[in-house]
Amino acid sequence: MCVAVVIPVLDDADMLRACLAALARQTRPPDRIVVVDNGSVDESAAVARAAGAVVVHEPRRGILPATVRGFDALDDPRGSPLPGVDVLARIDADSRPDPDWLARVATAFADDPELVGLTGPGRFYGGRRIARVLGERLYLGGYFWSMGLLLGHPPLFGSNSAVRAAAWPLLRPGLHLDITGVHDDLDISFRIRPGMRIRFDPTLAMPISARPFASVRGLARRVGWGFGTIWVNVRGGRVLRRRAAIVAARNRTCADRGPRSTSP
Repeated sequence: MCVAVVIPVLDDADMLRACLAALARQTRPPDRIVVVDNGSVDESAAVARAAGAVVVHEPRRGILPATVRGFDALDDPRGSPLPGVDVLARIDADSRPDPDWLARVATAFADDPELVGLTGPGRFYGGRRIARVLGERLYLGGYFWSMGLLLGHPPLFGSNSAVRAAAWPLLRPGLHLDITGVHDDLDISFRIRPGMRIRFDPTLAMPISARPFASVRGLARRVGWGFGTIWVNVRGGRVLRRRAAIVAARNRTCADRGPRSTSP
């Protein structure tokens, strides 16, 4: 099981340094680390190379193009220096994975050959305590609840997610790379097809920075991107048909597995 970690970054060298240090402390080390430089003018790329990561560049600004660039670099054996990857893990520069995080991700995919995506919640650090609590319960809790209801399956959370590499060519088509201000995790979540198994593990928490709550403007921008991502995916009216097909496929799978099976 070859697991690669993809980290988009834009002028975030200090956070990236701490993130890479956390990856170096994993009980199950990553097989590959790819840092996607999205146009940084600080030393982010140098920090990544010093830690042994492969650096690729994405000139189009935005978290979606950067994530896609990282996944594409690992998926295409013709142009990739990193072939043979089984799982594409995705975190952010401010993510601080616990030492057993990658081991748990690898085990989940090894134990469940049908698993396409795995995600978990965020656990905020820094900032004010009230902001951390509200962020986890309302901001992230609301995201998982509302998007799970809309999608018919758990949404991926970009700071703490992984997808099976073999599924990436099926998820990539239709992503809104030409639209700025689109959340990569949610846009990819809308590409999940009926029958694809996505699991949310509430115990697989990822420490992430509470800096989104440092300013009202920054938080409003992120929320605006969320609604924008929903809009570009639901326009045309196919979202309810998509959800019905996904729920029907899951119910058929559960019925085939028998009474001991669990819902994805």
